[in-house]
Amino acid sequence: MAEKMNQQVHPFAQVNKQPRSDEESGTLTSDQELRRKKRIKLAIYIAAFAVFQTIVILVFALTVMRVKTPEVRLGTDVTFQNFKTGTQASPSFDLSFTTQVGVKNSNFGPYKFDSTIATFMYEGVTVGQVTIPKGKAGLRSTKKVTVTVNVNSNALQSTTSLGSELGAGVLTLNSQAKLSGKVELMFVMKKKKSAEMNCTMAIEVSTKAVQSMNCE
Repeated sequence: MAEKMNQQVHPFAQVNKQPRSDEESGTLTSDQELRRKKRIKLAIYIAAFAVFQTIVILVFALTVMRVKTPEVRLGTDVTFQNFKTGTQASPSFDLSFTTQVGVKNSNFGPYKFDSTIATFMYEGVTVGQVTIPKGKAGLRSTKKVTVTVNVNSNALQSTTSLGSELGAGVLTLNSQAKLSGKVELMFVMKKKKSAEMNCTMAIEVSTKAVQSMNCE
């Protein structure tokens, strides 16, 4: 009996509780779902960035890198130094005036053009010419070149139309020119562009002033 009492009593060892298989499955599923959502967000961000980059490139190509043809126009500010006209019965003209030729460049790069000749005509006949010197129109700006023009009716074979115009008090002249040059973009790309001028100037004889100026 004593021998039994002397025996040491050992408590039962606590058994470690193992997670159930359904709990493990639930944890794994939650982690997988979280990773899946992160991958979806990352894919959305990448797609949005790609779309943004595409839009930027398209806008850049359609605006900055697009080369437009410069415009050449005869200025409306005309100052006459010499103004001689005949009568309806004896029609003639001999004029000298100063004006400006404007070269408008709408590109995101300078337009360098060579010198050229501007021709002034009456009824298709050349009555005067002037040289437009070479120059450069800066990016998105207008280069104005001052020229002095001399025109006369000496080359006209017939003055019938001129007599009618002088009788009506208006002298009509047409001016044409073609500029050849290059547009430079981003300091590396050069594109050849030609600009043409075709203007019709109506001069009022009585006031010795330009009545109208139409350019195409």
